[in-house]
Amino acid sequence: MAIIRVQKGTKDILPCDMPVWHFMEDKAREIFTSYGAKEIRTPIFEATELFARGVGDTTDIVNKEMYTFEKSERSLTLRPENTAGVVRSFIENGMHRLSAPVKLWYKGPMFRYERPQAGRQRQFHQVGVEVFGIKQAAADAEVILMAVNYLKALGLNDLSVELNSLGCPECREVFKTKLKEVIKPYLPQLCPDCQARYEKNPLRLLDCKVEECKEIYAKPEIQAVIQSDFICENCANHFNELKCYLNALNINYSINKLLVRGLDYYNRTVFEIKSNNLGSQNAVCGGGRYDSLVKNLGGEDTPAIGFAMGMERLASLIGQKEDERTTAFVVSNNTLEAIRLTEELRADGISAEFDLTNKKFVKQLEKASKVAKFALILGEDEIAAGKVTVKNLDTSEQKTVSREEAKKFFT
Repeated sequence: MAIIRVQKGTKDILPCDMPVWHFMEDKAREIFTSYGAKEIRTPIFEATELFARGVGDTTDIVNKEMYTFEKSERSLTLRPENTAGVVRSFIENGMHRLSAPVKLWYKGPMFRYERPQAGRQRQFHQVGVEVFGIKQAAADAEVILMAVNYLKALGLNDLSVELNSLGCPECREVFKTKLKEVIKPYLPQLCPDCQARYEKNPLRLLDCKVEECKEIYAKPEIQAVIQSDFICENCANHFNELKCYLNALNINYSINKLLVRGLDYYNRTVFEIKSNNLGSQNAVCGGGRYDSLVKNLGGEDTPAIGFAMGMERLASLIGQKEDERTTAFVVSNNTLEAIRLTEELRADGISAEFDLTNKKFVKQLEKASKVAKFALILGEDEIAAGKVTVKNLDTSEQKTVSREEAKKFFT
């Protein structure tokens, strides 16, 4: 009978991988909580309409990458990202009535049907933050600072922040019109995706990864429009205020006019953080402001900003973490006494194991040396005297003491 294997684009996270995942999750809880963010967990599937309206029906995610299925005549979709789901929960649960800002963080699996490659899977995990209720640039600065400090807590110190402002819907329309004008003569040479974006969402032309298209967008007349300061006075003031905050906080950044992000809901500030860990530059965080999304999904007009990070990519940059060793391993050929002592230790909050197969003493000690910090030896003499021999497996020092005294070695 053929073996059933893991599906393409998915991976098992094995016990040997878990230390780095626990590390990422623990640091997320520690750092985000220090900023006042509360954890939220939303369903893995939502109404398809949520992503069509929220993420945008011109995006590759909605057009090509969603896992959508019908159930009881309802269209449901495995979440391809989590901002739309968090916004839905924010609206549905009346969080707009809470005192602003409302800061939420999440972690969990997302699903996109795309070509699997290093650091990118069809089921992948994200950790992210969403902040609601503050329109001032101070919120943008704090969110970027939160992301940077989380990455530093993971040990990723060689970071670069790229910024751009997409402006508000009004000033962005002027930019779109000018962009379409200079690109129109090259329209037949663009890839099919860019030809579709030209009419539906010309701003996303700049996000194309096709080399031929990138060469066209590098032409001087097109770059002149891209590099122009098209945003209105209010948006420019907001962006300048953000830069002042980042300068004061010693956050190194650069302006990237090609940075538009891949989702339709962004406005004003967009940012990306790259890590130069392991000698190669990797985008590890993306985010921005989405002031109209709450209203577009049926809520009250509420400004918002957030970011997300791919945890598989973070894990590859962090590298392996050593698994935490068990505190004590009970070595004995008396299984009943081994069980009793092990359970006594566990009841006192001490991690402990014993050999379920009752191997020879030497084999048990070999295993103990690999998985534990201390071996607790219960031979016939120790059992008869009501004692236990405690052996430090790092130093090989050992001492025979009462069972109660033995516990003091670990507390």
